[in-house]
Amino acid sequence: MPPEPGQTNREGRSNRTTMNGDVAVTGAAPTADADTPPPRDRGLLAASNRQLLAKRVLDIVLALLALILLSPVFLVTACAIKLSSPGPVLFRQERVGRDGKPFSMLKFRSMGRDAERERSAYLDLNECSGPLFKIGHDPRTTPVGHVLRRWSIDELPQLLNVIHGEMSLVGPRPPLPEECEHYGPRERQRLLVKPGITCVWQVSGRSDVEFAEQVRMDLHYIADWNLLLDIALLVRTVPAVLGRRGAY
Repeated sequence: MPPEPGQTNREGRSNRTTMNGDVAVTGAAPTADADTPPPRDRGLLAASNRQLLAKRVLDIVLALLALILLSPVFLVTACAIKLSSPGPVLFRQERVGRDGKPFSMLKFRSMGRDAERERSAYLDLNECSGPLFKIGHDPRTTPVGHVLRRWSIDELPQLLNVIHGEMSLVGPRPPLPEECEHYGPRERQRLLVKPGITCVWQVSGRSDVEFAEQVRMDLHYIADWNLLLDIALLVRTVPAVLGRRGAY
């Protein structure tokens, strides 16, 4: 786990805990700001092959373990979706991955099968800032879907994306192609790394976090990455999911 606030890390830098619970390093060069890309001499962009292999091994081992342990949840969820509304159990949605490469992200279907075509009719109800689109009580969501989204169960199939190598357990959330159309140079820096299931802002309020703050948190994650940070964020994900703050 990362050093306790006020301790010194191996590089001789002290750290402190910020107001939102993040561990910030003092005595180091400033991390990504509004005008500069994440540094390539440290963090995830500067990770060695051995460090990237360790991150990949952690992804595969934990994703496989989660799939085994959560297999009853997968079975019950699949049956509930199939019995409650017409349409497939899994929802495949095109997302943008590392270096702008598109991939098919998996989710348990939480909406009616025509939800994508109906999206334009609800744009005025959008509750998110920036290019994001999300509605707290989306009328397209099925009764079962409300439960799945409230407890983030709909995201579990992305463990398969992790095993396939399209995603990591920890990393910036993968955006939709139409969201990327509104990205500037700063926002596009998030696409320099593999997207993840959880990230800093996912454990800091999820959808309650403003888009600009999401970007800031993602860029700091890229700049300050190490394997212990991934482990810390995975540990923090459990109470964040159980707390359900910003989950809709």
